[in-house]
Amino acid sequence: MRRSSKGPSRSSTIPVLVALLIGLGLGRLGPAAADTETASPFRNLGVFARALAHLEVGYVDPVDQDALIQGAIRGMAGSLDPHTIYLDPEEYRTLEADTEGRFAGIGVEISWRDGWLVVLAVFPGGPADRAGILPGDRFLTLEGHPARDIRLQDAVRIMRGPPGTDVRVSVRREGRDDGIELTLTRAYVEVTPVEARLLPGRVLHVRVRAFQANTTSTLRAAIDAAIDEAGREGLAGLMLDLRDNPGGLLREAVLVSDEFLREGTIVTTRGRDGRVLQSATAHARGTRPDWPMVVLVNGYSASAAEIVAGALQDHRRALVIGTTTFGKGSVQNLVELPDGGALKMTIARYFTPTGRSIQATGIVPDVEVPALSEEILRRARLEEQGQLREADLRGHLDADTRSDAARPPREASRERGQGDDDLVGDDHQARIALETLRAILADRARRAE
Repeated sequence: MRRSSKGPSRSSTIPVLVALLIGLGLGRLGPAAADTETASPFRNLGVFARALAHLEVGYVDPVDQDALIQGAIRGMAGSLDPHTIYLDPEEYRTLEADTEGRFAGIGVEISWRDGWLVVLAVFPGGPADRAGILPGDRFLTLEGHPARDIRLQDAVRIMRGPPGTDVRVSVRREGRDDGIELTLTRAYVEVTPVEARLLPGRVLHVRVRAFQANTTSTLRAAIDAAIDEAGREGLAGLMLDLRDNPGGLLREAVLVSDEFLREGTIVTTRGRDGRVLQSATAHARGTRPDWPMVVLVNGYSASAAEIVAGALQDHRRALVIGTTTFGKGSVQNLVELPDGGALKMTIARYFTPTGRSIQATGIVPDVEVPALSEEILRRARLEEQGQLREADLRGHLDADTRSDAARPPREASRERGQGDDDLVGDDHQARIALETLRAILADRARRAE
């Protein structure tokens, strides 16, 4: 903790504080004081102060006061939900760097799931991405330490570090029995929050990877650029891809939702006893045109990503496609502490416009589309390669090429903007989302005739 240059040192102050708390909390109380004792925090503070005094005076080695106090705060926060934590000064600086979108490390977003340290997101171009780490991978070891027993903040501290230095990890992937041993070289990771590309048929695919300070402004610029590229006819539809998005800033989630909603509630936060702490509302000004829209989500879409998906789904502004989201529906507030650290404290729960709680349930998609595993894709490729075709038969007839109508259907489909294999590769969820969006566009065109 920071020490003041004025007044008595904390070494001389703590015994006085201990004596005061013991006097307040541990003196003998008569029956008339029993109810007051139950309601007062001083009794428990007295217990803490006495334990602290015993450790300072009687422990076999000299103790570090800062470490004792920080450990006490960690334990106090750790007795609550997984997202209420104490951040020491270094961890607090790390969190601030995350929201700014640039840090040195291996380039992953992690969280606990079923007792395992799981990769929620992999940042494109980072060391983990280059090494082939995928969302859903579970860390087995970090620098030789079992990852199952490590605190989340300690795991982040190991993964972060000076660029050019190495960190040894092992991960386990679903469908594989053996662990994958990797040595990753830390590097500066630039988190690009938004990636966009205009697909044939004037469909814009926008991937929002994180909700950081510049997400909304970057999204607006990407949409404006796509509108210019689409020309006079403008955009026909939009795919908002929130898969593997671990969340981030609530304000950015509200602003992104507001881009596509003219009115109504976006998200409500309720604190203790269900009291409404905040209700964010959409505004008509600046709202984008009513393009047909789908939202892609998966089990690693969390927090702010779930707020956006839930708002657009409840207002029937977009069709949500994919798998049920992570279910991180609680609100944390950062309280800076005098030692330069902070208390990250859960203060509320998120509720969608229709009053659904996101916490532990997530957003259930309108169209359930599971992702295809690497094993299924590999098997499909092998089966396709080994499939017997007419052209393999001895003495088969040649194609009649005298007519223009004999053109390969693949070329004709590309002219209609249907070359999905080239657009989404093996991304089964994106393929279904694109086909769904095109069906919506076709239906809208028929209704306009």
